[in-house]
This record gives sequence, structure tokens and C-alpha cells, in this order.
Amino acid sequence: MKALSTLHPYFYQYRWYLVGGTIFIIISTFFSILPAYYVREAFDLIAGTLSQLKSSPEGKEKRLIEEQFHQSVLVYGLLILGMALLRGLFMFFMRQTIIVMSRHIEFDQKNEMYRHYQSLPLSFYRRNNTGDLMARISEDVGRVRMYTGPAIMYGINLLVTFIMLISYMFSINVSLTLWVLMPLPILSLSIYFVNNTINRRSEAIQESVSNLSTFVQEAFSGVRVAKAFSREEHANQRFTEENNEFWKRSMRLNRVESLFFPLIMALIGLSTLFAVTIGGMEVAAGRISNGVIAEFIIYVNLLTWPVTSLGWTISIIQRAEASQKRINEFLNEHNPLHTSSGLRSTISGHILFKGVSYTYPETGTHAVADLSFEVPEGETLAIVGTTGAGKSTIANLLCRMMDPDNGQILLDGQPLSAYDVTYLRSHIGYVPQDVFLFSDTIRQNILFGADQESDEAMQQAAKRADLAENVNRFPKGFETMLGERGITLSGGQKQRVSIARALVRDPEVLILDDCLSAVDTRTENEILNNLRSVTHNRTTIIISHRLSSVKLAHKIIVLHEGRLMEQGTHDELYEKGGIYRELYEKQLEKEEEV
Repeated sequence: MKALSTLHPYFYQYRWYLVGGTIFIIISTFFSILPAYYVREAFDLIAGTLSQLKSSPEGKEKRLIEEQFHQSVLVYGLLILGMALLRGLFMFFMRQTIIVMSRHIEFDQKNEMYRHYQSLPLSFYRRNNTGDLMARISEDVGRVRMYTGPAIMYGINLLVTFIMLISYMFSINVSLTLWVLMPLPILSLSIYFVNNTINRRSEAIQESVSNLSTFVQEAFSGVRVAKAFSREEHANQRFTEENNEFWKRSMRLNRVESLFFPLIMALIGLSTLFAVTIGGMEVAAGRISNGVIAEFIIYVNLLTWPVTSLGWTISIIQRAEASQKRINEFLNEHNPLHTSSGLRSTISGHILFKGVSYTYPETGTHAVADLSFEVPEGETLAIVGTTGAGKSTIANLLCRMMDPDNGQILLDGQPLSAYDVTYLRSHIGYVPQDVFLFSDTIRQNILFGADQESDEAMQQAAKRADLAENVNRFPKGFETMLGERGITLSGGQKQRVSIARALVRDPEVLILDDCLSAVDTRTENEILNNLRSVTHNRTTIIISHRLSSVKLAHKIIVLHEGRLMEQGTHDELYEKGGIYRELYEKQLEKEEEV
């Protein structure tokens, strides 16, 4: 229960729901117990009246007894009906308080988790897969809700029913009460163990469903590859195997569930049998009346659900505890990107790297080492190098997705850590190497980067990214819906949407991370010519494998295995005859071969 203690602030926040729900449980329990007393009185009245009628001669007195009998039965019937209605009413109020409280807690907890997810650094998402993150914010929170709602409601109901009902049963007849209660602990323990088995097998089924869903999703997402390599039959076989595993686990669960309800009914029937048998013996001994047997049978039925729910409730609590522990693991994750002063001053774009080093903690890869360079305000820097040279790491460091292990990054003379992170990123336009588009319209994908929606700004950004002409060919233009991850568009079109998304916010610092790799030479030249006006007097960093993309740069730096090897203009580096010239000539040879 230690993990569940983190829910106490939520219970305190919604304490009036909990208090009100408890009061409604007590009232509804009272109205569920009280009718049994009137049933006993009615049974005893019937027995007594029948005895009187047998001994009374025909006449006025007998008719008076019959009339009084009919009136009394009617009154008892109306009382029992009225209390049943009142019980139902307060049960409704009970659920409208405690279950509603659990929904409020679920809502708040999901919001808290999502906000926390958003605040965590990029390294957190490298360590954890998306499926696990989604499971914790949906499946685990759902299991915790079952604890904050049904488990607490039935737990309080069980406690109140036991205190009120069993104490009253003992006051009527101790011996009969003990006999009636004897099978109920066995019932509760049996349900507990059977329910645990059901839970384990249900979780195994959920795992199979997850595997099946993952396989189907990958099969549909990669259908082009499957068809290109003629692997449809192989995919069918794998799907059949996964489906068979799901079927086997489902059948194992069904076998357990087929024993579940017969077991419950058998033990409930045993309590009823004891009530009739032992009750009959007590009636014969003159210690109780016939009505007490009927009363106790009703009490057995009233106790059945609370006792039955005990094992189920314990199981819910155990599962909720495990889920809350998983949730707490993520909530206890802290963002190492601390802001020293929350600076929100005007950004001009002067960038300075001083001895910056960074090693990825997950892999131990030394991405950049003792890196120093400067980008004056309004100028363009190109970063080139082979794969794995650390180019994208520089972009992530500038966007403050992570902080360097050593050295310092200054923006307008201030450390990046001094700026408010949200404010800093809102002034940077970043086009990542791996384009991600949302399942929305092209318009909304572009305006995702804008602080305020403006069709004029969107159209201008699309034009500069050489995208407008392509989009206007679509029947719905910018209102064209994109498929999952933008599958509707080609690789080059995706990159241009990503460029337009960065340009629409009119950033002070623009970072283009190999964003023209999927476009042809003509389109590249068109985009670069359009970007001349964009990059003018704007600090721009162009990261590229294709050296033709660096023609806009005032200065070029060459990286190799995370270290700065060369820097200068194109002509200076070419004349130097080093790594840059070697890369440049190799690319020229490839272009000539094509």
C-alpha cells in the first residue's frame, strides 16, 4: 500500500465526495437491512393470523381479523417497497459521489502525468519506448481508478454491512448466525485465489492482444515493404501464430471462469441451507420464530455480495498498487535541465560554443568533444561531416534538449541555462533530420509551429519552402488530410512541410538539420534561393551531408568524430586540401556518375 499513499493528496482534494459517499453507503445499507425485519414481522403476522383464523368461529370477529390482516400485509408491503426505493436512491447518490470522485482523480492524474512527460528531456524518451509510456498513462491509471472508485466503495460497503448486519444477527441468535456465516470466509478466500488466477490469465491475454496489435500495425504500416519483397505469406503465418497464442490463452481463461460462478452459487447455497436447517431446529426448540428463518435468508443474500467482492477488491488493490508503483517511477523522474534565472530578454542570435563536450549516457557515445566555434548575429554557419560526426547533437544542444557535460553554450552573451526553456525554444525554428508529421491537414501541420494562426504567414512559409505549388495540385489544397506520419506525402514533400513549419514562426535562430536530403537538385536550389531572403540578417545553422546545401553559409565548420577539424569559407577550405575538399570532390564524382 506504500505506493498508493501518493494518492492521498487527491483524496484530500475530493474529501467531500468521499465523506458524502460514505454517508450515502451507511444510509443505503440501513435501508437494505431494515426490510428483512419487516419480512420477519410479516411472516410472524401471517403465522399468527392463520392460527387465529383456525381457532376463531365464523362471524364478525373472524372478518375483522381478516381485514386487519390484509391491512397489515399491505402496510408491510408498502414499507418494504418504499425502503427498496430509498435504498436504490441512496445507492445512486453513493455511486454519484465515490465513482465520480474516482473519475476526477483519473482525470487529474492523467493530466499530471502528461504535463510531467512534456517536461522530461529527450534522454528520457530514448530510455523508454512509446508503448510503455502509453500503457502507464492509460492502462495503469485505469487500474488505479478501479481502486479509487469501486474498491473503496465496496470496501466501505463491506465494512458498514458487517458492522451493522452481523451485530444485529448475533443479537437475534448467536448459534444460527455462526452457522450462516461459516461458508462465507471460504467463499471469500476461494474468490480471492480464483480471481488472482483470472487476473494472471487476463494479463497474459492483454499481452497477446498487445503483441497482435503491434504486429498488425507494423504489417499495415510496412505493407509496401512486405509487398515489394513478396512476404505476404510469411506475414500470414506470423499472424496465425500470434492469433493461435491469443486463442489458447483465452481458452485457459474461459476454463477458470466456467468454475467461478458455480463455486459462488454452491457456497451461497450452503449458507442458505444452514439458515433453513439450523433455523428449523431453533424454531422446533422454540428459540426463534418462523420469520427469523426468512430474515436470515435475506441477510445471507445481503452478505453475499460484500463477501464476494472482498477477494475481488483485494485483487483490485494489489493491481492498483503495482500500477501506481509504475506510475510513481515516471513521476519521480526529474528534469536535469534547470533554468537558473528564467531569462526572457530579447534574443538577437549571437551563438558561442566554448569547449563543449557531450556523451550520450545510454550508449556511452562521445558525440562532441571540446567543441568551440562562434556564429555572429545574423550570419549563417554550415556544419558538415560524415555520419556520426556529432552534427545533430549540436542542434539538440542549441535547442536545449540536453545540456553539455563540459563547456558552455552562450546565446547573446548569456548561458543557455539562464533562459526560460519554453521562451528559448519559441525563438528557435528547428527542422529536424527525422521529419514527423501529424495525422491532420497540411495547414495544421504547418501552423503547428506558429504562436498565432495566420493563413497569410502559412502561405508565405509554404512558398519559401517550395511547397505551395505542390499542395495546390491536391484537390483539397492545404486542407488535405495526411495519413499516419504523413504517409500521403513523398519524402521531399514531408521535408518541405517541416521547413514551412519552422519558417512560419519567424524565428530569431533557424536550424536546418539535413532537411534537404530527400529533395532533388532542382528543388534544393529553389528552396535555397527562397531561403536567401529568410536567412538574411537571421542567425542560421545549416547541417548537411550534401555540400551543395552550404552555399548560403558565411562560414563552414567540418566535424569528424565529434571534433572540430576545419573551419572557414568554401574557397578557404577547398584550397586547404583537407577533409572538406575530400568530401566535396567525392560528391562531385557521384553527381557526375548520375
